[in-house]
Order: sequence, then structure tokens, then C-alpha cells
Amino acid sequence: MNELDNIQFSHFKRAYFIGIGGIGMSALARYFNTIGWEVAGYDKTSSSLTDALQKEGISIHFEDLGKEVPVQFQEVKSTLVVYTPAIPKNLGELQVFQASKSYLFKRSEVLGLLTRQSKSIGVAGTHGKTTTSSMLAHILNNSKIKCNAFLGGIATNFNSNLLIHPENQYTVIEADEFDRSFLKLSPFASIVTSTDPDHLDIYGEAAEFLEGFQKYTNLINRNGRLVMKEGLQLTSPAPIISYAIASKTADYSGDNLRFIGGKFLVDVRTPHAILKNIEIGIPGIHNAENAIACIALCEFLGLSEAEIRSGLATFLGVKRRFEYQIKTEKLVYIDDYAHHPTELHALISSVRLLYPDKKITAVFQPHLFSRTRDFFEGFSTELSLVDDLVLLPIYPAREEPIPGITSDLLLEKITISSKQLLSPAEALNYLSGKKEGILLTIGAGDIDRIVAPLKKALA
Repeated sequence: MNELDNIQFSHFKRAYFIGIGGIGMSALARYFNTIGWEVAGYDKTSSSLTDALQKEGISIHFEDLGKEVPVQFQEVKSTLVVYTPAIPKNLGELQVFQASKSYLFKRSEVLGLLTRQSKSIGVAGTHGKTTTSSMLAHILNNSKIKCNAFLGGIATNFNSNLLIHPENQYTVIEADEFDRSFLKLSPFASIVTSTDPDHLDIYGEAAEFLEGFQKYTNLINRNGRLVMKEGLQLTSPAPIISYAIASKTADYSGDNLRFIGGKFLVDVRTPHAILKNIEIGIPGIHNAENAIACIALCEFLGLSEAEIRSGLATFLGVKRRFEYQIKTEKLVYIDDYAHHPTELHALISSVRLLYPDKKITAVFQPHLFSRTRDFFEGFSTELSLVDDLVLLPIYPAREEPIPGITSDLLLEKITISSKQLLSPAEALNYLSGKKEGILLTIGAGDIDRIVAPLKKALA
């Protein structure tokens, strides 16, 4: 109806979400519910996340109501309607709101306006942004500074994807590159973890993907900072701080990674000092790298070494990011959201570091036909690093099948001998008798639906 920049949230008293079960959408729904608005929404299927929202007092339905959307939410002047681009354009409810010229905006637009009300700290990158933004939010929340946060995963420390301190000047945001959403933000400072090409169904070419990140870093306030993994080819109006693992040239470097007495430790060289024996609450090479980025930004924001150490040591991780389901002497079961070859490499390498003598069995569900096509060689290389592989059919999400792109074809390319293609139900049956070694369930589709029954069967 109007440009979002010209409206005031004080004009509204209710919000309606089309695709409310998405991780980013649900954080916004929780925010408006917390500040006292009436909140409701639609999603295609129920999930643990929609169950949680309903328990918090949000009304959710799972059928397209079309013109039967509750009447109070069709009252244009007092209702903000938020939708996700993943929703089909022919959805009846969406068309009703379009026809009535409701205040209808994308999630990224609403988030962008909300975060302009404070100093927003973005965390962007093809990989690691959910864990890094959750880690950063926890460190800040554990310090004298505090923060608000809109996260792309359920942080275990908060058991939520939302953190609110209404009067606080800082807001941590997961800056999502999908659909160029992060270009709606106005970051005061930002971490960028990686720019490996992804979402080529949206961007078309790798050069366009990188250009998206450059446009994002151009938005950073010149008085803020860009904390960027060493080697990324980005510029910014703000001063740049580089970080890396085992680097002699980065501004911040992590060295001597080790797992001792159940603790994951790293030594960190900063421009001012050597911080020995930094304990990170969650293991993994990639998590050490994420922690170094957080250290760099937290030092800029004025946190003390003691506050940073305490925050990192007590960080419990994010649901579906290197999340331990079972951890015994004989059997370790980890569930992870990895859905890109670089993420698979980080996950498998970290597991090898922690458990060098154990056999790794992995269940992987490819996500999107286009991503499987675009990174076919990378997936086959990384999945060949495990000892025993169960491959599931490709999860299509928003896509139609692409001729010739199948899990069968990917399975043929993988070089290990112990490999098979199974349905989720067959995989659950196959793995239920596992007694020892390392088990990984990996993917961004609906593979999470077998996690609870598999854990129960193994336990």
C-alpha cells in the first residue's frame, strides 16, 4: 500500500504472517507477540517451531483460507502482513491481501526497518552465519552491553531465535543473502564469514553472487567495522578487520586447536595480545573460526577479555548445528544443517579432528535440484570422505525437478564402496541398530524429522 519507510509501527495493533513457520518469520512473529500485538499466520505444515509459537499464544492454521482469513486481520489500517518469498504466488491468502491493498511486506523489509531503530550488527556469509550470530548474541547478552537479536536458528542458550532488551542500542541480525534480503538492512557493523557461491537459482552467476555481498558491505556505517575472513575480496566504507585460522597475516588468528579433557581450546593472536587457552563451548574447526570473528567484533565494541572468555565458554550452540544427540563412549550421534560442499568439508574435518579413530556413518539429504547440479563435483568429493554413506532423495523445497539431476547420479559419482540410496523411512530402519562409531544426519530439508525417532531408537 505504502512504502515501508513511510509507516510507523505504532499505527498497527496486529500482524499476520504468511509462512509463519520459517525460522526468520517466526522470530518476527515472536517479536510482535512479545510487544503486545495480536499475531496469527499460515504455514503449509506443522512443525516443532509452529507448536512452540502456538504455545506462546499465536494462532496458526495449516490450510489456505483464501477469503476466509479471520476478519480482524483483513482490517487494512491496523494490520501488518508479512510474507516470505518461498510462498507460492497463487496462494489464496496472499492474493486476498494483495487485492485489498493491505500493508504487505517481505520479512526482510520489516526486519530492515525494525533494526534501523538501533545499531544493527549483521552476520553474513554463505556458511556459519547462524552459529556466529547466535554466538555473538550470547557473548553480548552475557556481558554488560546486552543486545537484541533476530537469529536464523534456535540458540540453545535462549531456546529461541529472538532476544529482546527493548532499550538496548545493539541488535544482532543474521543477514541472509537469499533473495538479496540483506540489502534491506542498515548495518552499523558486520561479520562476513564466507562468500562461496550459492543460491545460483536466484543470482544466476558466481560474479553476481559476490556482487551481492559487495553491495551489502557497502551499506556498513563508516564508524563501524567489517570483520571479514581473510582472503575475501570485499571492500567497505568502514575499517576492515581480518581473521583466520593459522594465519601469520590476519589481524586475528586462531592457532593450536586442541581437544583436552572434554574442552575445545584455541590460542588467539590479536593486534594487542596473545589470548591463551580460549575455551569454546562447542567443538569444531569452523566454530573456532566463528569464535575468532566474534572476539574481533566484541573487542571493537568494548567488551573485556573476561567477558569474551566467559561468553565463548558458556555458548551451547544452535539447534541442528553440530548438535549432539547422543554422546557416549561407544556411540556419538551429531545432527547438522550442512547443505553446501564447504559446510560438509568443515563438518567432516571437525569430526575427524575430534574422533580420529572412529568410523563415520553419514546420512545426507541433498537440498534443491539446482544446488545439487551447481555443486555436483563438490558434493561427490566431500561425501566420499566418510566411511559409510546413506544418501536420501533430493529435497525439492521450492523447485521442480531438473532432468538428469538425481541422488542416484550423485551416488554413482561418490568413490567410497559403502554407500546406498534409501528413503527416510528405510534409513531410519537401517540405522536403528547402530551400536558404535560416529553417526551424522546432515541436510537442510526435512531430514530433521527422522532425528527424534532415530535418537529414541538408538538410545
